[in-house]
Formats: sequence, C-alpha cells, structure tokens
Amino acid sequence: MPPIVTLTSDFGTRDSYVAQVKGVLLSLGPPGLQIVDLGHEIAPQDVREGALFLRAAVPRFPAGSIHLAVVDPGVGSARRAIAAEAGGQCLIGPDNGLFGWLLGPGARVHRIDAPGGAQAHPSSTFHARDLFAPAAARLAHGEPLSALGAPVLDASTLVWPVPELTGDAVQGEVVHVDRFGNLISNIERAQLGTAVGRVVLADRTLHAIHDHYAQVVPGELLALFGSEGLLEIAARDASAAAVTGAGVGTPVCVELAAAARGIP
Repeated sequence: MPPIVTLTSDFGTRDSYVAQVKGVLLSLGPPGLQIVDLGHEIAPQDVREGALFLRAAVPRFPAGSIHLAVVDPGVGSARRAIAAEAGGQCLIGPDNGLFGWLLGPGARVHRIDAPGGAQAHPSSTFHARDLFAPAAARLAHGEPLSALGAPVLDASTLVWPVPELTGDAVQGEVVHVDRFGNLISNIERAQLGTAVGRVVLADRTLHAIHDHYAQVVPGELLALFGSEGLLEIAARDASAAAVTGAGVGTPVCVELAAAARGIP
C-alpha cells in the first residue's frame, strides 16, 4: 500500500495554507503518496477541539499512516515540534497537547529538528509547511522516527475529564458541540450500564436514552449514545446547542435507576 499522510488543521480552505503543505508533501514525498484531508475547520487555536477530533479519527486508519496535524497557537515559540508513534500510527505536529489523548503507554516521541537544504530556516509562522511537511515526507520514504531528532520523554498530554460518580448519579460535562449542534459529553456508555434513569442538562430534564434521532418528533430534545460511545444531547432536525443555550463545559448529569424511581 502506498504511504498515507493525513492532514488536520484549523487553516480552513479559503487561503492557500493547506495547498502549500500539500505541495511540499508531493514534492518531497515518495511516488504514489496518498494525501487525505481529515478536516481543516477546527476552531482557530482550539487545541482541545483538535485533540478530540484526532482521538476519534486517527484510530480508524491503517497501521503506519502518518498524521500531520496543526492547531498551533504557539507556532514559532519555544514549544517543540514532535513526531510520535502511538497505537500503530505516526503523528506529526506541535507539542502542545494536540496529540494528548493519543499518546498512551508505549508511545515513542522524538523532536523534529529543522531540515537541511532550502528549508534550513523555517518560517516562524508556518511550521506546517517548512517543518512538519518535510518530516512527514521523510517518514513516508521509510526513514525511522529517530532520524528526525532526539527522544522526548515529557510530551504534552491532556487529561480526559473523567465523569464523577456521586451517590446514584454520574456527573459529566459537554466536551464538544458538533456542526449539527449536538452536545457531546464525556460520559461513556460503559460507565452507565443499563440502570439509567433521567438525564439532566443544566436545567433541562430528559426521561430516557434513545437509540436514534427519529424516535422523537422534529425539534424535540433527546439523549442518545453517539458513534464514539459518548452520551450526547441532540434535537431532531435542529440544534440542541441553539435550543438549550448549552455549550462546552455545561454540566450533564445521568441519574441511575435507583435515583430515578417514582419519576414518571
């Protein structure tokens, strides 16, 4: 299989930034290189949103895929440029937590040193083009991770906000609002089992967890587990975020059956 390099960023597609990165990859990479756009609409400078995006997307790719990701408010500063191998995937980007939910036990991380030649002095504002893309091309040619730079033992990570079990309820929060306005929480199906009562989002109460959106009438709120196994609050054919005014950080509480007895 030809090597795969994926691209994720907050660049959007209006400007030439993504095109320039692709140009470098195609110029320096091996013949047959496959470039796959994962997404370029991460909210500007929102590292946490980018990390959540990568957490869902990266594991779905064939082992050995190279993922170049850039959400980099610290570009040009002392933050490191890194390349990593984790879960059978290669990751290239800034050391700012963007890969923080992928760098589990066993991950290998190395610095990316400035390449030689024309890009020996990369732009201080465009490391995606001048530092990360050449590094991705080298890995696509089969160079080892260690050829890029020295090992890193303290790469930046993110702590997943673990829901709390308090009495007969699980307390979580909204961690992402997708483009449909679905309010995605940090509460996983495995944390609830089958003994579930009410779901409370701020001051809104939902009395059941549904299987799919069409189980309620248009405009009605519902709770269900999304494709990543996370509890979400949605509104059929509408935006739950707009309907409720909720957003990232809004509390979500799931009352277990024992706490929901006697509730109609």
